[in-house]
Amino acid sequence: MISVVFPGQGSQKVGMGSDLYNQFEYVKQIFKNADEILGYNISDLILNGPQEKLNQTTFTQPAIYLIGHAISEILKKETNFFKNKFCYLAGHSLGEYTALTTAETITLEQGLLLLKSRGEAMQSAVPLGEGGMMAVLGVETEEIKKLINDNFKNIECFLANDNSNGQLILSGKIDELDKFSSLLKEKKIKNIKLPVSAPFHCELMREATIKMEKIINDQKLKDPKFKVVSNVTAKTYNNTDEIKQLLIKQIESPVRWRESIEYMISQGTNTFVEIGPGKVLSGLIKRINREVKVLNIDKVEDIQDINL
Repeated sequence: MISVVFPGQGSQKVGMGSDLYNQFEYVKQIFKNADEILGYNISDLILNGPQEKLNQTTFTQPAIYLIGHAISEILKKETNFFKNKFCYLAGHSLGEYTALTTAETITLEQGLLLLKSRGEAMQSAVPLGEGGMMAVLGVETEEIKKLINDNFKNIECFLANDNSNGQLILSGKIDELDKFSSLLKEKKIKNIKLPVSAPFHCELMREATIKMEKIINDQKLKDPKFKVVSNVTAKTYNNTDEIKQLLIKQIESPVRWRESIEYMISQGTNTFVEIGPGKVLSGLIKRINREVKVLNIDKVEDIQDINL
């Protein structure tokens, strides 16, 4: 059984999707439509950069989403890929919106505008330069939670992503993350500051949640054609009302990626296909379970080689 996953921030790079853009005329049209929907030339930013601008969450979110959507459209038009026996779709953070578009719950226009608003809201929730994120490697979730509770009860430092066995992401104010980083180094625990522009998936995103609540609730959604796993619950949605509620909650809630993958495996998934730029999720899945098969689709030759 196959499940499909879509990446989130950190997978972006200038030139992603360029071979798809050059080979398929309808992909060029998808990019053109995105430019018109967003009101700026996201096509040029994706294809030509600069990387520094592409890394700003306001642009990163719709850009990664657009590539994942374009690949899904190619697979639907050119192959029988989505006619296979699928278990689930899932996406890491913003990738959940790509999954919902592939499942035909939200349209391309809805997805782009939602992520444009989401990116702007998340960026403005904390002044630029005040918040950040940090990867912590080689320790389990409960150990990090205990370290935070024992040493930093009154500071704004939060578990943001449970990505895989031995890879956790923390969010918080930069000066407080620096303090925690020093403690981790004393304990010989490896940690790496991430090149992100805000402290995502934690309580510091409260203003973003407030801004997005009405926008998301105003959307008209369709029932998904595939089962989609929520980052918040690590389980599938039950209805469109719940989709809205959990997309709102997702902004401040930790991404339960490890649990999501374990859930999909427990329900029969033995093959994961990552659709979108990079191989970040594939690496995480291999750390979670070495027995499952993992494939990537982010360029034309991957589509030609797919054999499921």
